[in-house]
Amino acid sequence: MSTAAPAAPPEQQEPDERLAGSDRTARILRRPEVGALVAAIAIFAFFALTTPTFDTASGASTWLLTSSTVGIMAVAVSLLMIGGEFDLSAGAMWGTTGLTTGILMNEYGANVWLAILASLVVAVAIGVLNGVVVMRTGLPSFIVTLGTFFVLQGVNLAVTKILIGQVAVSGLQEADGYTAGQQLFGSFVTIPIGGSDLTVYAATFWWILVTAVATWVLLRTQAGNWVFAVGGAQTSARQVGVPVFATKVGLFVTTAVAGWLVGMLLLFKTTTVQSVTGVGQEFIFIICAVVGGCLLTGGYGSAVGAALGALIYGMVGQGIVYEGWDNDWLYAILGVMLLGAVLVNNWVKSRAEAVR
Repeated sequence: MSTAAPAAPPEQQEPDERLAGSDRTARILRRPEVGALVAAIAIFAFFALTTPTFDTASGASTWLLTSSTVGIMAVAVSLLMIGGEFDLSAGAMWGTTGLTTGILMNEYGANVWLAILASLVVAVAIGVLNGVVVMRTGLPSFIVTLGTFFVLQGVNLAVTKILIGQVAVSGLQEADGYTAGQQLFGSFVTIPIGGSDLTVYAATFWWILVTAVATWVLLRTQAGNWVFAVGGAQTSARQVGVPVFATKVGLFVTTAVAGWLVGMLLLFKTTTVQSVTGVGQEFIFIICAVVGGCLLTGGYGSAVGAALGALIYGMVGQGIVYEGWDNDWLYAILGVMLLGAVLVNNWVKSRAEAVR
């Protein structure tokens, strides 16, 4: 018999707490929306401390409304950018869908829901067209949608003049079913806070809903994985079975539908729409998405971050007014925000890799 002592069991190494902390830090830094959240808090604090009305209920009502309409578009554009594409026709879609609904209701007596559905069909068709042209031709989406933007801008002006002899539609209050549409898209609630009323418009509720749905899709569904895949490595995604064509066309339809939604929100809030409505807003959506953590190269970003980028835009725009500054400074600040966001995003990614 062997008298050798039994081998001692291998020692189990205790986890290094320092590594656990680094992993936790890396996970936080890798979140796309972290920089936008810090910036939003800083901007709110600055204007709240320097202007007496910015953080009141009435003041918040104004910048929340601006943030909401831009935020809906920024979230949709962020999904498209994560998928590696751009849509410069998204702003003009506000006017196209609003004019379609308004003309059908005012000039042809169509019921509100029929007019809304018709404009939605128009938006979906334009989104499908953008996506199919980009995918079939291989042209950059920047060029394709820039062409769509000019087409929509011209059609909004020329066709509206032909049909109604002017470039704006107004006076929708007397149209069939207007009240029902107004309840869904143009209503608001007032919440008494600190001696004044916080007015929350339907657009804000839609903004929250769109952000929540987009976040769920990106983080909890197979379609969300496809979006990241086609933006990060399209060829590899196709090789492993990702439906690249359908995914990208679907993303273009998403931005078009978001443009339709904002068009309806503006139409039923103001009861009027002009041919130039939404024109010039295209780069603002992209700026908000980039400020929120989206990379211009695709494959990385966050719907929540884009929503925070829109909140920053709304707060800065209204804060400038409350400060009494020249409103022309808004675009200068947006340029600085864009450059700063790109630099911060690059730093955050490198820092996250360093502490991994």
